[in-house]
Amino acid sequence: MTKEVSKRIVLYFSKSTWDKPIVYRLVKDYDLVFNILKAEVLPRQESYMVMELSGPLSNYRKGIKYLKDCGIVVKPVEKDIQRDEEKCYHCGACTAICPTQALHVDRATMEIRFDNKLCSGCGLCIPVCPSRAMQTAIL
Repeated sequence: MTKEVSKRIVLYFSKSTWDKPIVYRLVKDYDLVFNILKAEVLPRQESYMVMELSGPLSNYRKGIKYLKDCGIVVKPVEKDIQRDEEKCYHCGACTAICPTQALHVDRATMEIRFDNKLCSGCGLCIPVCPSRAMQTAIL
């Protein structure tokens, strides 16, 4: 029996890798299913794509190796959006905008909790955070 995986990843493209047909290759050569959650891919500029990638574990690993061999930086989504705990003053502004409930109120303590495993990497929380506690991880 083949083990299936489904993971959310962020792909970072350089000025020289932005135009590679990577999604086509992931589907055709590695039989993977993709769901693009967010992307900003611009000609000859550093760009990124947030996607969910699913398929047999062995094919997933081969697909990730292919991406890296193409010069594309691959990171799990939970490493992309981060919260600076020292800056957060638990105002709750982020919870209203978070589509996955990765940011939510702990009713027992009334503090904001961030479950990065639920985070889709959409980044909507970043501009609404008044204390700038929500940040994109630096490569």
